[in-house]
Amino acid sequence: MGLIGLFGLIGLTGLLNKVHPSQSGSLIRLLGLLGLFGLGGFWISSLGACGAFGALGVWNHQNPSIARLSYLGGLGIIGVIQTIAFYLF
Repeated sequence: MGLIGLFGLIGLTGLLNKVHPSQSGSLIRLLGLLGLFGLGGFWISSLGACGAFGALGVWNHQNPSIARLSYLGGLGIIGVIQTIAFYLF
């Protein structure tokens, strides 16, 4: 479960591969920093799965192959559900 968070590191590619300044959504690239929570998945699995939200940082990248990788960010919902279930039960 914690390894799902490593998909969040895809968001860091949005920070490394700069887009043209006229491209909208430049602030959304900062979601790529959430991918660093994915590294916490080695210790706390639900935190790591929440780190998958970092992949959403490349949702409108001008390179279509990088933009397609943003769909993996939806797996962060699994981490949120698991975290809520852990603390409620």
